[in-house]
Amino acid sequence: MRRSRFGVLAAALVLALTGCAQIAVEDSAGQAVTNPADPWVLAGAAQVQGPSGPRQGVPDAPLTARNGDGGPVDKLVLNALADIEAFWKAEYAKTFPGVFDPVGTFVSWDARAPREAAPTFCKDTTYQLVNAAYCGLDHTIGWDRGVLIPLLEKKYNTLAVVMVLAHEYGHAIQGQAKIAGFFTGALVQEQQADCLAGVFLRHVAEGDAPHFTMNLTDGLDGVLGATIAVRDADPGNTKNVHGSAFERVTAVQLGYTDGAAACKQITRSELNKRRGTLPTTFEFEDEEQQQLPVDRESLDSVAQALMKAFPVARRPAFDYQGVVRDCPKTTTTEPVSYCPGANRIGTNVAALAERGAKAGPEDVLSAEVAGDYNAFIVFISRYMLAVQQDRNLTLTGAATAGLRTACLSGAFTTKLSAPDSNPRLSAKDLDEAVSGLLADGLAAADVDGKIVESGYQRLEAFRHGVLDGEQACLTKFK
Repeated sequence: MRRSRFGVLAAALVLALTGCAQIAVEDSAGQAVTNPADPWVLAGAAQVQGPSGPRQGVPDAPLTARNGDGGPVDKLVLNALADIEAFWKAEYAKTFPGVFDPVGTFVSWDARAPREAAPTFCKDTTYQLVNAAYCGLDHTIGWDRGVLIPLLEKKYNTLAVVMVLAHEYGHAIQGQAKIAGFFTGALVQEQQADCLAGVFLRHVAEGDAPHFTMNLTDGLDGVLGATIAVRDADPGNTKNVHGSAFERVTAVQLGYTDGAAACKQITRSELNKRRGTLPTTFEFEDEEQQQLPVDRESLDSVAQALMKAFPVARRPAFDYQGVVRDCPKTTTTEPVSYCPGANRIGTNVAALAERGAKAGPEDVLSAEVAGDYNAFIVFISRYMLAVQQDRNLTLTGAATAGLRTACLSGAFTTKLSAPDSNPRLSAKDLDEAVSGLLADGLAAADVDGKIVESGYQRLEAFRHGVLDGEQACLTKFK
């Protein structure tokens, strides 16, 4: 018999609860950005709020692109490439051997152009090629100015475009830095490039890029949204090379928080160790269709797994008739609430099920990943408040209790990937959780529904739990 599993769907999620009155966004500028023990903290001009995008009044870079049209899209790309090149020219030798060799040629094309007007790139036609890429054959970087770059900027922000180009420049660095060779697998190369892009993004966030600025909320979150969008969306595809949303975000954050030295450490063995028991492909042919329904029976199953993995001295009561409305000194959260005084978890099952339901065809470059675990992770997070109360920890404070809750929820998620777990994590479930955490952060809310404004911080907390376990959560978020 097959164990019950968290199923997955490859459709975009309508985040019905985004902007609910019960959830309060808390600006963490006064706390998180001044804590020197937090690796998310930045030097220089980093701001939680503030401008994000091209600097005003700065002359365009004196770079040109073969087949370029001199328009605003090409200028945006070339300004980004100029900043990236200048950064690595100054920083490369601090981490890598040899002398930095900048990319020699840039190529621009319009994927909407007729075949006869399409230039060649990497010895192939760019006709209808919606892409940006690095070509190792001739040390060039090319991009589609007609479709891809405008779409990235429209769906996310200008910094998402910068992220894509920083990723491609990362590929240009790999060989000369001797962190990737002929036998290095494509997935490892993509992870390294994501990591190297994260290194540059921190440089932008610290205010040191000549042409761009990036704040630590919507600016950085847009970058992560684009990172999630360009993921391996089908875990059943044997040709996957980019990694899941969780893996891509992890690689970017490794570079962002730990610097270029962390990118050197990304190898096949490191990636396998990081994955552990986490599922990366579908185990059964029809697994994607085995959606675990978000109903009372499934929630009971999850509750039993929670109490087994994270036992507490006084077990909370699980109420499936709705959220707890009469909880003194606590703001009720939807669709799941925890009342400390009554030690009760109340769930609006219908609303929670709506969160995990299929929402229709997925948009192109969508950062929204639909599926049941986007619902279950919120239920799990409210139990983690009961765990914190049992450990005599505070339940209020977005940057403390809220991030600790997300972290502990990540630690439990990893436990669900054990071979004997029932229910058991399925491929894509991590991506569903990541999507929800970036979009609205309900699973990173404190007992009153307050969340830190930065999606980056929410995802980083969850990642720490997934990869480092419970003790890391208790140590990091005090």
